[in-house]
Amino acid sequence: MYDVIIVGGASAGLTAAIYAGRQGLKTLLLTKDIGGQALLTDSIQNYPGFVNISGLELMKKFHEQALLYGVKILFEEVKEIREKDGVCFTVKTTRGEYDACALILAFGKTPRDLGVEGEERLKSKGVSYCAICDGPLFKGKDVAVVGSSEPAVEAALLLSNLASRVYLIYKLAKLLAPDDLVEALRSKTNIVFLPECEVVKINGVSSVESISIKEKSGEVRDIPVQGVFVEMGYVAKTDLVKHLVQLNAKNEIVTAKDGSTSHPGIFAAGDVTDTPYKQVVISAAQGAIAALSAYNYIQRLRGKPAIKGDWKSLPQAKKVEFTL
Repeated sequence: MYDVIIVGGASAGLTAAIYAGRQGLKTLLLTKDIGGQALLTDSIQNYPGFVNISGLELMKKFHEQALLYGVKILFEEVKEIREKDGVCFTVKTTRGEYDACALILAFGKTPRDLGVEGEERLKSKGVSYCAICDGPLFKGKDVAVVGSSEPAVEAALLLSNLASRVYLIYKLAKLLAPDDLVEALRSKTNIVFLPECEVVKINGVSSVESISIKEKSGEVRDIPVQGVFVEMGYVAKTDLVKHLVQLNAKNEIVTAKDGSTSHPGIFAAGDVTDTPYKQVVISAAQGAIAALSAYNYIQRLRGKPAIKGDWKSLPQAKKVEFTL
């Protein structure tokens, strides 16, 4: 039995793990991977303390710090969450079941699927949702980027430095991205723009071999590519908890200022919540709030006093003197 189980291993979940661990809670973090959407950017310039740092490097620091406080991290996909004994919860994963007195839901949002034939079967076999992560695997090859907004443009720019040819496919007549990014994109000689087109099928046996696109005229034709990068935004896949907590019209988890949800003992943080601003620093702050609120909730269950802050230091921490 754990005190708290955190679902999600990005900025919100890892920060919650750090704070829960510092409070001495027996903490389990369940996640499919570490980093989440932060891994999709190679330059974060608005996280305090770092003028410029990649998402991968920042999440690596979060991960290492969480481990310092005895947090157990298991790379398992959560399949079901249910109540137990009217007070606690059981979390079922692909590998087992785990119980806890409190939950922190921090699984962010997941990439929006194309929803076409061949996509599911060829995921990780040429179909990708992260150009930064998988781009180097397609050096010298032909790839397609699907999407019309800023993430798609950024992905196409990145891939243009690696791939032989990049097909940018979007349903609209115009890209929805800042002008400077679009201009940079148009300066590339190996990018092929395909406006008012849509992908209707991804073809291949053991890996991606081509895509079928439908043009404005209705004509369908195949384009040989070895990689397909889907950059169509993210959705909150909260079906897992819709029977437990209140959701808004966007399927985001509705939270109070303390990170609590409509269900006692369940807290939430990060992009999966109804916060209007989706930023790494905001997700991290929400993770800290949710963890402290979970700690207070568990303290009350035990008949013990709650806390108002977390000012503990590691015993081995050194005093640092500085001047302003």
